[in-house]
Amino acid sequence: MTLNYSAPYVDGEVSARKNTFGYSDDEDLQSPNNKNLNKPAAHLRLEELDFKPPCDIKSREAISAIHRAKTQNCKQQIVNKTCLIQNGKFYAEQLPNLCLHGEAKYGRYLGCYSDEKKMRLLSGFYGNYANTNSPTACLDICIQAGFMYAGVQYASECFCGETKPQITAATADDLCDMKCPGDLSKTCGGYFTMNVYETGLAKFTPKLPETSSSKKESIQIVFLLTLNGRALRQVHRLINSLYRSNHYFYIHIDKRQDYLHRKLSVLESQFSNIKLATLRYSTIWGGASLLKMLLSSMKDFTTLGWKWDFVINLSESDFPIKSLEELESFLSVNKGLNFVKSHGREVQRFIKKQGLDKTFIECDTHMWRVGERKLPRGIVIDGGSDWIALSPEFVTYVIGKKDELLAGLDTIFQHTLLPAESFFHTALRNSPFCNTYVDNNLHVTNWKRKLGCKCQYKHVVDWCGCSPNDFRTEDWPRIQNTQDRQLFFARKFEPIINQEIINRVEQYIGFKDHHLLNNLEAYWQSLYNIEDLTVDDIMLTHAASIVRHNARILSDEGCRIVPNVVVEVSSYNYADVYKGNLVLHKAMLHDQVEVLIETWYKPKKYIEVNFENKYADYIQIFKVSSDYDQKEMTFRNLANILGPLSEPILLYRFSTQLEKKNENLTLVWLDPAGAIADVNGIHVDENNLTNFIKPNLKAPLLPGVWKVGLFEQSNLIVTTKFLISPLEYFSGKELSQRETNIIHSGSQNAYKNYSNVKLYNFLPDYEQRILLHEISQSNIHRIKKDLKEWIDGLSFDFYNVLGSCIKSNSSLKDKLTCGHYKFESCISTQWSSLSPDPKGLIGKLNKTVGRLERV
Repeated sequence: MTLNYSAPYVDGEVSARKNTFGYSDDEDLQSPNNKNLNKPAAHLRLEELDFKPPCDIKSREAISAIHRAKTQNCKQQIVNKTCLIQNGKFYAEQLPNLCLHGEAKYGRYLGCYSDEKKMRLLSGFYGNYANTNSPTACLDICIQAGFMYAGVQYASECFCGETKPQITAATADDLCDMKCPGDLSKTCGGYFTMNVYETGLAKFTPKLPETSSSKKESIQIVFLLTLNGRALRQVHRLINSLYRSNHYFYIHIDKRQDYLHRKLSVLESQFSNIKLATLRYSTIWGGASLLKMLLSSMKDFTTLGWKWDFVINLSESDFPIKSLEELESFLSVNKGLNFVKSHGREVQRFIKKQGLDKTFIECDTHMWRVGERKLPRGIVIDGGSDWIALSPEFVTYVIGKKDELLAGLDTIFQHTLLPAESFFHTALRNSPFCNTYVDNNLHVTNWKRKLGCKCQYKHVVDWCGCSPNDFRTEDWPRIQNTQDRQLFFARKFEPIINQEIINRVEQYIGFKDHHLLNNLEAYWQSLYNIEDLTVDDIMLTHAASIVRHNARILSDEGCRIVPNVVVEVSSYNYADVYKGNLVLHKAMLHDQVEVLIETWYKPKKYIEVNFENKYADYIQIFKVSSDYDQKEMTFRNLANILGPLSEPILLYRFSTQLEKKNENLTLVWLDPAGAIADVNGIHVDENNLTNFIKPNLKAPLLPGVWKVGLFEQSNLIVTTKFLISPLEYFSGKELSQRETNIIHSGSQNAYKNYSNVKLYNFLPDYEQRILLHEISQSNIHRIKKDLKEWIDGLSFDFYNVLGSCIKSNSSLKDKLTCGHYKFESCISTQWSSLSPDPKGLIGKLNKTVGRLERV
């Protein structure tokens, strides 16, 4: 039976691919595109385990995950849970739907009805299940999607809908005479005839919130801040924008982010309505730990005696786009409702795209996909965004004693990718709170699917995921368009990417202090702090070298300083342009007094273009660094700080004016010893003018000056060089002779043989190669003072020191002049991280109005 539907469905495999209109749902996911993931060894390599599995693992995906997991503990978790799943006792087969549904009854047979090709009886969903279709199977599918009626037709077809068929369409039962492939004892309709059943569900209509009321009630909100990263000043800015003394802030900081936790912990003693979570989780992208964190946080703050009406979760990337008074006014007339955002698409497609029909296990800060699963029968599956606004009644229910529904959902969502995107929605739809569901999470999200869906999280999850982009100044109309809608927050905002948009939003929502703020267009973000629990060896090595560089410059001015410990390294942006890094460090001045000096420096740019080549005029970017963000199309390592254990990436961009946009070009990577380390082919066309290349290089990389050349056949187009700095420190301590012999020896044995490559204007000749090799070999063994001289000699060629300032106090006023050099006080500069930045600090509490004032 041929049907004219826009999307093809074959034997239950509802298409999970990108639809005609692009990605339209919130927090969208693509199915995995990693074919190798499904080709592990057929049998588990028992010799790699230090335990005996309790069963014979059959799932290829589980075997792959066990082989790839790094620790024995993680391998054992995957084995044990996979065995439980194989035994069929892990997931509930059926769960109760506790939403009141009136007189409808599950499976009640309504009769055989005549259908029409152009006017379907049930038009909500269609699927073709050639091997499994039956009334029960179709009912399960329709219940999952929340439909009132299910119908089976032409043996293999399943339909769902919201409207009961007209009595005029009823026909004789013997016209529904085709056997069901999934249950031969039952009939599944006939040729344009359909057996129709009630699912037992009532028609679901999301609640429409009130927009205004003459009755203004007080409102108290818990802002649940779930924070990650090091954007401390932006977090302060967010709190300033939301703070009122009648609201509460419960702050969870990722377990791995000790810097942010350390800096924000002081707020608890300053404000009685701010509390930091003591039980902290490592909330990886897509991880089950995110839902655990939200539920744990809710359980904790409900014990604090706070009286509240809503909890709203926000991250450091969120920011309000309406005044707090507007949010308060809206929520005050909608108490008891629960605000979540649904996917707004066909449910079977959502299940496939979201991976809800797969089991995931989180361990080793990774989400491992271990096999297929069947979701429990009897419940509606819903989901969309994990940004929510919930009532205290519903929160009390989900964190309280587990009934059969919640216990079953708990097991499912502990082993689900992106669980917070579906748990609250599904719990709401199937609980006594189903009539409090509002399809709006109060957020607008900056989705740019072509940029945000790049499988950029495959290092932490066995799936291809999407993330929204940061708002930039050019996205301003999108925020303006929310003015008349019930949207109060937007995401994502990152001042290190674009701060101008945040400045605009503040003015838009009523901030009137910008003309009084110092350094409004400046932004500083910490990259390293002396109190950090984890040590960044290359950052510490690099910063110490910059400090010695500065000491040498000051020495030329007759100012002798003895550099001491590095306290902090920060990045500095002004007017959304990267201006360099800042190193705050201790030093002995005049051999008698210890001072704090901040040194400003910036990387030099190295690019040599062969203007005789036809492509030369079209090269816009040709640069190597690390930590490339595909979504934002920028390096996060702005200062190009690279060491032997780094993973360099080349970013290139051609002008859109490029005439010939269909060309194969070649990249050649040359190490400091003059050997070709890798060769990459790149294809340039109109869809690929900006891209990045990650070379196939094995760590450790040989320290020294590397070169990359781009060639059209053997004709050089452009070349750049980049520094792989030797390490002065390893695990925070000075390198020993043994460590330097290993870390600085490079991995030339892993290079492929490129002896056939002849590039005379790029490669060193034979004698030069011999010399470069000898120099490299002798450098490997350098330690202590000799090692520092090697590091400094390289670093000086790649970085410019732009200035220094001193953290002054009254006793140092006469010491700001050192030799011929006059130190500026850091607080009086525009660039120092110590200069005034009221927008990035927690304001002073005005107790009269209960607000934080920045000036």
